[in-house]
Order: sequence, then structure tokens, then C-alpha cells
Amino acid sequence: MYRTHTCGELRISDAGKQVTLSGWVQRVRDLGGMTFLDLRDRYGITQIVVNSDTQPVLSEQVRQLGREYVVQVSGTVTERASKNSKIPTGDIEIALDKLVVLNESALPPFTIEDDTDGGDELRMKYRYLDLRRGPLKRNLELRHRMSIEIRNYLNERGFLDVETPVLIKSTPEGARDFVVPSRVHPGQFYALPQSPQMFKQLLMVAGYDRYFQIVKCFRDEDLRADRQPEFTQVDCEMAFVERDDVLDTFEGLTKHIFKVIRGIEYNEPFPRLSYADAMSQYGSDKPDIRFGMKIKEITEVAKGKGFKVFDEAEYVGGFCAEGQAEMSRKELDNLTDFVKRPQIGGKGLIYVKYNADGTVKSSVDKFFDEAQLKGWAESLQARPGDLLLIMAGDKKQTLGALGDLRLEVAGRLGLRNKDVFAPLWVVDFPLLEWDEESQRFFAMHHPFTSPVKEDIELLNTNPGKVRANAYDLVINGVELGGGSIRIHDKALQQRMFEVLGFTDEQAQDQFGFLMNAFRFGAPPHGGIAFGFDRWTSLMAGLDSIRDVIAFPKNNAARDMMIDSPSPIDDKQLNELFIKLDVKE
Repeated sequence: MYRTHTCGELRISDAGKQVTLSGWVQRVRDLGGMTFLDLRDRYGITQIVVNSDTQPVLSEQVRQLGREYVVQVSGTVTERASKNSKIPTGDIEIALDKLVVLNESALPPFTIEDDTDGGDELRMKYRYLDLRRGPLKRNLELRHRMSIEIRNYLNERGFLDVETPVLIKSTPEGARDFVVPSRVHPGQFYALPQSPQMFKQLLMVAGYDRYFQIVKCFRDEDLRADRQPEFTQVDCEMAFVERDDVLDTFEGLTKHIFKVIRGIEYNEPFPRLSYADAMSQYGSDKPDIRFGMKIKEITEVAKGKGFKVFDEAEYVGGFCAEGQAEMSRKELDNLTDFVKRPQIGGKGLIYVKYNADGTVKSSVDKFFDEAQLKGWAESLQARPGDLLLIMAGDKKQTLGALGDLRLEVAGRLGLRNKDVFAPLWVVDFPLLEWDEESQRFFAMHHPFTSPVKEDIELLNTNPGKVRANAYDLVINGVELGGGSIRIHDKALQQRMFEVLGFTDEQAQDQFGFLMNAFRFGAPPHGGIAFGFDRWTSLMAGLDSIRDVIAFPKNNAARDMMIDSPSPIDDKQLNELFIKLDVKE
């Protein structure tokens, strides 16, 4: 056998045992009379020792080993004279009797250590080497543990794991599809699923009232730290439920994961916040509530004083940064530069220092007197020693910029502790959003989301005011999961398609199979999908989901390791009846 034990399991209680280990050479240290070999596998590192004086041939063999050589060692477990408390095997070492080189290795392009010298692109090109490092190994172990816990939790509550198709029909709503040409049906295409949405609804129609799947999904969209072209969802659906049934079930799952993975217990229900309140108080539909600094509107008290920026603005608002009245001019200028970035879109930033002695100092002193500035401070619930940060302009854009500024300030003040978690549900999203370019409504979630019952009649009179029976789970400013109660009534679903601008023929062509299924007794149903990659990275305290995915793509949606996407030859294209006309 190649090994009797792994490199992470031997302890002082194993002293005296004859063992065989196999793994990769982490490093070799020649200290003259003694030669040491650190041997690594997935489970840990064990120190191997050979006496250079009494075992010169074996010692020379060890000294000739290069980094990442694959070797087998045999010897006796002994107590280590100089113990290493930083590793679980630090109390023991193996007195070497035999060494077998199983495979040599080229010199790695970067060091296989926790703190490596390899950049992102280089490590992604050699991802199989990067995966040998401790941090990635721990991330994938965490992902595995979470997967097992999720499966067990849902299984114990009657959920059935059902696989759904990967080659499906393309739909025009939502993000862009990845499409797959059909050889058997020339000129026709499959799409890779953005989610199993329609299939899980069909499973509800079929009577499988509790479904889940940890499933790959695909979206052809621009990438960022928390997006990949292929990603994993914890996809769930339930029949004969209302909104609270779904929220209670998956709040329970979330609390369970916090308890078993991070040792954190939540005894109180997660707070719930309407979409309208989230936007007005935090400038975001995924608010970070680990800290205060709520946004408040001061339009009425700020306008009409001859300051053009305010007088011509639709909205004036800001927030209070507690205890920051002494923030330097340089820091305030940096914040002003931040809000003026194109991705933030602010035109400027106004500050008011409410000094500890009760005086006020602002960047607009010549337009407003002290009483007026103190009125702002009162509106923003500031106290002496606080700093007010204020912006003005179009309401939607300004709220968004204030939301970004709020996060930036919190980050600079160290208020976004990755070991503190603040979950909440955001509910009552708008059902529809208006697109000026196409002059039509689009579904904010998807076309199968049910309106709030009280708002159904508004579909006929004021569709833009209709609230969706939808919900998102947000933790620390990250949208971890989202879902809704679905439309299960055929007539309401047809009305929804009409509001979205579908003709009867278009609706039948795109979603006829679902509409037909609703004719045969569709139960009330709803569900949710969690971003499993995001969830894992949140639990690991990471900013990027790439480090919890074994083989991710880079920010250009390219796999650096296998060099994909790549051209295919003309024979394959001809079989698919595809003729390329690509211009550089």
C-alpha cells in the first residue's frame, strides 16, 4: 500500500508505530547532522527526519529531492524534540527508514504556501498547483461541509433532490443566455439554464411539493468579484405555502448553517424591511445593517435658501457619521473624489462638521447660517462631534450614490467586520420596472412572480405601482438568496404576459408548456434560490467567489488553465451548420 496514514493524522499517542506516508515535498532543510523533510498531502504536513551521520545514503537521497516531488516514506513515529504548536502533527516526526520517489516535479512557477508569491493570473493558469495551498483547500472543505449540511437539513424536512435539464429553451427575459447549437436540428439552439425556474414549477404541478437541487446555472453577463459565467445555486421550491412558510423554512436553514459552520446562534427572527424602506434608508436593495448611518431626506429643510445645487435638485439627503467631526480636509476631499467616480455618479459632496463644542462648520457656510445647518443636523439626528455627509440631485441616482458612500465610509472606519453577520429579509419589491428605451415593462424578478394580492387590480390601472410577493435574504450587504411566491393561476399569468408586452403567440411560443401545465391543477407554490458560491465566500470571510470555486474563470470569462473559450475547427462548425463572420 502507498500509505498507512495521512500526513495530518499522526499524534504523540502514535509514538513507536511503524508507518508509511505518501505526499508532496513541501521543503527540505539540511542542518548538517540532521536533514528534515516536510511532507504534505490534503490532510496536513508531517516532518520527516534522517540522521546524516548514521544514514548518509538516505540523507543524500532526501537532499536531492525537489519541491513538489511525490514521494513515499516509511519509518517510526517519534516524539519531536522541538515541537511546533502551529500544526496538529507538531508533537511528532517520522524517523526515516525508507524513501521512494513516486514522481519527480518541475520547479513550480510559484511557492505552494499559504502566503504565495504568485499573482492571480499565474495561479489561475496553474490552478491545480494553487489548489494544493492551504487556504484554497480549506475553502473547498468548507464548501463541502456546507453542501452536506444543506442536503441533510432539507432531506430531514421532506425535500426531494431532483435533477432538471441542462439543455433547455432560450427565453428573452433576464440576462443573456449561453446558447448551444443543435447538430440534429440545423439552425436551432438550446440554451444553458440561468436557473431551473420553470422546471421546478412544473415539479410542483406534478405533485412533488418539496424540491431542492444544488445546481449549476449559466449567465452570459459582465463579471465582477461575486459573479461567474457558471455558478451554483441552492435551488428550492415548495407547494401549498405562503410567503411566511418559505421565509421560516429557509431562515431556519440559514440559522443552521451559521450554527454548525461559524458557531453563531440566532435566537431572534431575522428583521424584515420593505424594498421602499431599504432604498430610502440605505440607498440599496441589499443593505448592510452591521452599522447605522441611515440615510435621511432633508429636501424640505434644505431647499429655498438660494443655493442652486439644492434648489434645482429633486432630492437632498445625507447621513450622520458618528464621532467623525474631526475628519481631515484631505479625507473629505478623498470622499468627494469617491462620489464623483463614473461608477458612483455623484456631482459633489457637502459636509457639515457638528463640532464637539456645539459649533458648526460646513463646505456651504456662505449659503446657510448656523441655525439652518443645525436644522440639518437635527433632521439627521446628529450630536456634537458628528459629521454630516450630504448629496443632492435626481432621487434614484442620489440615493444610490449615498448608499455607496455609506459603505465606503463604513469601510474606512472599520465598521464592516467580516466576523460579524447581520441578516435581514428585504420584501415587497416592485413587480415591474419600466425601460425607457423599449418603452415597456420588464419583470424585476421573473415573469412568474406573483403580485401582492392587494395590488393585483393595479395591473389594469397602474402596473408600475404593483408590489411583488418577492423576497431577498441579505447578509452584510450581500444578496445571498432571492425568491417569490409564484403565479399559479393561468388567467393571472396571461395578464402578466400582456403587461410585459407579449402577444398571445409570443407567450405561447416561449412559455406554452408552463401555461398548459397550469390547466391541470397547479397548486399555490413559491420558492427561493441561494447563491451557493456567495454563501460559501461569506462564511469564509472572502470578497471574491473565485476562491471557493475549484476551477473558476477570470474577469474576462476565460479559463486561463485550459485556455477556454477557444476556436473550433471548420469540420465541427460545418456539422453544426454554422458559418463564422467574425471581424476583429
